[in-house]
Amino acid sequence: MSGHPVLRTERLIMRRWRDADREPFAALNADPQVMEHFPAPLSRAESDALVDRIEAVLDAHGYGFWALEIAATGEFIGMTGLAPVLFDAPFTPAVEMAWRLAPAAWGHGYATEAARRALTFGFAELGLQEIVAITATTNLRSQAVMRRLGMTYDPADDFDHPHLAPGHRLQRHVLYRRQRPA
Repeated sequence: MSGHPVLRTERLIMRRWRDADREPFAALNADPQVMEHFPAPLSRAESDALVDRIEAVLDAHGYGFWALEIAATGEFIGMTGLAPVLFDAPFTPAVEMAWRLAPAAWGHGYATEAARRALTFGFAELGLQEIVAITATTNLRSQAVMRRLGMTYDPADDFDHPHLAPGHRLQRHVLYRRQRPA
């Protein structure tokens, strides 16, 4: 895919990463509240390495997890987008939709708004037949977003995340699916 799309919604811009995004993204990734449903908060070096991996996926595929900013202010509030699932599971190969927002941006509908735009892009521009979203069973806020996006859940799809040790508090994950509209 040529070029690097900038996706827009009424209130948000989803775009490539800038060096200026690294510091607020590191703060977000170091926040225990944000990282409650992840194995551990990230150090600055780990967060920067994550941005580098995200950018590599964007370069390779023409889509990925875009930096998310408020259109009216230019404020960086996190990330959202689509990326190939990079581990083996009963539902792979698959393209996953995900988001991670700073706490100040919670409760405003930004995750749903950005994810809805990512879904449209995935189906209309990429021609995907299905997009999935996964999270720990404990992450009820993200599961609520998944339901608002019209994603469906089947308990039979629950799985143990292969990157987490047996017995880890976050090992069990749920899978939500959204099929391409007819």
